[in-house]
Amino acid sequence: MKKKLFNIISVVVVLSGPGLGGCKKYLDKLDNPNLVTDPPLNGRLAYVTYRTGYSVYEIGNITSYYVQYLASNTKGSDHDVYNPVDYSPEWTDSYFSMMNIKQMMIKAQATGAWLHLGVGQTLMALNLNMLINAFGDVPYSKALDGKDNAFPTFDKQADLHDSCIALLDAAIVNLQKTGSSVNLDAGSDVIHSGHAAAWLKTAYALKARFLNQLSKTSDYDAAAIFDALSHAYTGNADDAALISFNGRSPWNGAAYNNTQNALDGWLSTQIVNAMDGTNYPVFDPRLPLIATLTKFGDYRGTRNGAGRIGTGTNQEESYLSVTGAYSKTNAPLLIATYAEMKFIEAEAAFRSGDKHRAYAAYIAGIQANMEKVGVDTTSEKNYVNDGTVSVGETNITLDLIFKEKYVAMMLNPEAWTDARRFDYQYKNFSLPQGAALNTFIRRLDYPQVEISRNGSHVPVVGGLDERLAWDK
Repeated sequence: MKKKLFNIISVVVVLSGPGLGGCKKYLDKLDNPNLVTDPPLNGRLAYVTYRTGYSVYEIGNITSYYVQYLASNTKGSDHDVYNPVDYSPEWTDSYFSMMNIKQMMIKAQATGAWLHLGVGQTLMALNLNMLINAFGDVPYSKALDGKDNAFPTFDKQADLHDSCIALLDAAIVNLQKTGSSVNLDAGSDVIHSGHAAAWLKTAYALKARFLNQLSKTSDYDAAAIFDALSHAYTGNADDAALISFNGRSPWNGAAYNNTQNALDGWLSTQIVNAMDGTNYPVFDPRLPLIATLTKFGDYRGTRNGAGRIGTGTNQEESYLSVTGAYSKTNAPLLIATYAEMKFIEAEAAFRSGDKHRAYAAYIAGIQANMEKVGVDTTSEKNYVNDGTVSVGETNITLDLIFKEKYVAMMLNPEAWTDARRFDYQYKNFSLPQGAALNTFIRRLDYPQVEISRNGSHVPVVGGLDERLAWDK
């Protein structure tokens, strides 16, 4: 089945079908290759589910340095110290994904394939949301409208956030329709194996996530979040994850590369200290299931910006483990999880004054993530029952909710949205050594591929400390 799937993926491409001449012209500006056109709907499904999952990895690989899950082994690395970095490949890949999704949606709409349409709308919302939370304003309505527009204008981030919610609302309707002309093929869907009910839960889960992103704004609506959560995941088995790969899974590739002296996947001091008893007086049993032991028999992170202390090849620091929960062979690449939903519930309940519900959801989120990464029952109980974790509902705080969510969202790009909403107030969270800014990074710069080809429309960025629409 995997061989069949990746044969399908290898021939899928945008640039065909009615009304996509403008899409072709915009992607031509992004160096789109000329490949086979007009694949069947399930061929498109294979491509868009795989590419979207991989985009979660690509964006997560960027943001993991900014939330200090990972650190560069090189002193003063641009990724670590907030220098502008050209993320043209990730930008281009995101637009390839969205163009293919758009084409699948058009064909699904025309043929009454409601389930494919609903999946497409869900994936479009996810891709677009990741883009706007990294770059702010981006081309969307004029880039994907099918008109002859090679130089699309940029839509406002706040408007695009509304568009993400609208896409999910439409997806929720379509995923519940009966009589779809084409069924979702289990072998082509590498996220939910063709289960429409699972996609429906994911649409609601993403809606809860997107609504929660507005916590700093007057539009924050805890009741709407609770409503979305009531239709979303009920356990770890519901999680959305990329489950099939062409070769090594991406984080396994990073861990393996490091064993071959192609240095990659180094753990930051921040995440290690948050888990090893340094910042909090309890050892987190998830750490051995994520990181390698050093030759000293302990866990040691690398400070962002400082680079390696030792040779980089003799286990003086901790890295993502080739047997780790997130980086072992064929480990699922997590897109949205039940644990995340419980932490969203905990935050929304806390903000609405319901500490009882907040505390119960906080504990459930910890337990769900521990079970996900494989913590044994005894270690889980010991951690959860520790007095610094089980503080009781009267003592629950946003700090504790965000701290535990930070650990549970390991390597996921949504963690950077959380960090900015929380104003980086994690315990002992410090600027990278030699940081180019005197405050924490808030956005990415626009990539050179867009500046060079659509520069007249690219907004001016005042600096990488410039706050996005929901981060004021």
